[in-house]
Amino acid sequence: MLGEKPASKPRPARPEQENNMINKYKTLNARRKAAARKKLLGVGNRSRLTVFRSSQHIYAQVIDVSDGKILAAASDLSLKSSQKLSKTAKSIAVGEALAQKAKKSGVIKVMFDRGAYKYHGRVKALAEAARKGGLEF
Repeated sequence: MLGEKPASKPRPARPEQENNMINKYKTLNARRKAAARKKLLGVGNRSRLTVFRSSQHIYAQVIDVSDGKILAAASDLSLKSSQKLSKTAKSIAVGEALAQKAKKSGVIKVMFDRGAYKYHGRVKALAEAARKGGLEF
């Protein structure tokens, strides 16, 4: 009895260790997003065109940097099309619609915030369509 150690209690898991792969993915995404935004800081006081891409849909907004207000927004959910389009075709339509709405609100020069997404595929298609619609970035 003299040399025995008391039974140790199991330590509760720290929250960051519970779902390690999920949290790792979240931090990698956040790190990529922060790196992309950091590059945009030196561009000036332009409005920011942000993109959100889900597995089925794509959303885009033009945000005023100083106020944080949304000046124009478009998504493939707001498009009315009788035919079934591919995801890339929807992205092109969203880019064109966003460019029209942004020009109505008086915005021509924007900075493109791709977030944590690579600049290819649907994100690239949206950006090129917005450029073709009259936005400069």
